[in-house]
Amino acid sequence: MIYAMPASPDGHLVPLSSRRSLLAFGAAALGSFVLSGCAADGSSESSLAPANSAPSVHPAPAPASPAASSTGAVAPGDGAPEFLDRDKAIDMFKGRAAGSFGLEVPGIQLGLPEGAKFAALTFDACGGPRGSAVDTALLSTLRAHRAPATLFINQRWARANPGLMKELVADPLFEIANHGTLHAPLCIAGQKAYGIPGTASVGSAYDEVMENQRYMAGEFGVDARFFRSGTAHMDEAGAALCRALGIVPMNFTRNLDAGATFAASAVASQVKLLKSGDVGIGHFNQPGSGTAAGVRAGLGPLLDSGIKLATLSQGF
Repeated sequence: MIYAMPASPDGHLVPLSSRRSLLAFGAAALGSFVLSGCAADGSSESSLAPANSAPSVHPAPAPASPAASSTGAVAPGDGAPEFLDRDKAIDMFKGRAAGSFGLEVPGIQLGLPEGAKFAALTFDACGGPRGSAVDTALLSTLRAHRAPATLFINQRWARANPGLMKELVADPLFEIANHGTLHAPLCIAGQKAYGIPGTASVGSAYDEVMENQRYMAGEFGVDARFFRSGTAHMDEAGAALCRALGIVPMNFTRNLDAGATFAASAVASQVKLLKSGDVGIGHFNQPGSGTAAGVRAGLGPLLDSGIKLATLSQGF
């Protein structure tokens, strides 16, 4: 995959091509990058007061295709899933080298499995003081097109939007996935992405994944199958830890909004380029961005071209 610089401060580089296609951007499309609400700020999620005044978003009918819809929700009475415990994880990875660090290191899943008949839209909500809003226009656009999407939610965002979180979990159009506890790069030696320190040990990497995994299960009945780290950066050990926990470390093949910094026209161009097997990444926590308008402009032509959309679980 080819990336353009500079990167957005939330840690998502701007890919100019996927493994399947190349998009030639002009200078106007790339533009200048501004601070994103997904940038890590060092704030603990415990310092955030719940935003109970978040706008209500009402669930839409289930998507017509694919037939099966997975929200990641656990039915009442099913109980919390069992995971490798923290001490055993630390012991399992004792003495293990961190390995390479980045967006595409071995162990990270980028696209859907070979031969997939769908493309997948994924949108992050990163939390924190500048990242706990909601792009209701984007969610409405997805619902109007009956376009399934996987929503990667950080614990800080979920804590700030408990009512909306419950509505999203209940909506069969969306699958809920894990975007970490504090939105840190997932690694075992404190590697940085764009100046943002990552987790510095196996134990802290475990906490970054599992504190949010257990929080979402306990508060909202969500059994998340997929994890994306803050900044989307991991090292090989972090990716392997996710898999040892039974969670797929998931990135993307096409960056739709460059950390919610792309203009609507650039977002639309990226959406139109999605192919079967692709995973697109955008953000649904930045209502002032061009993401919603760009997705709205790009979705119609994409669906008219015959590309079918699915959540990640439906595509696997």
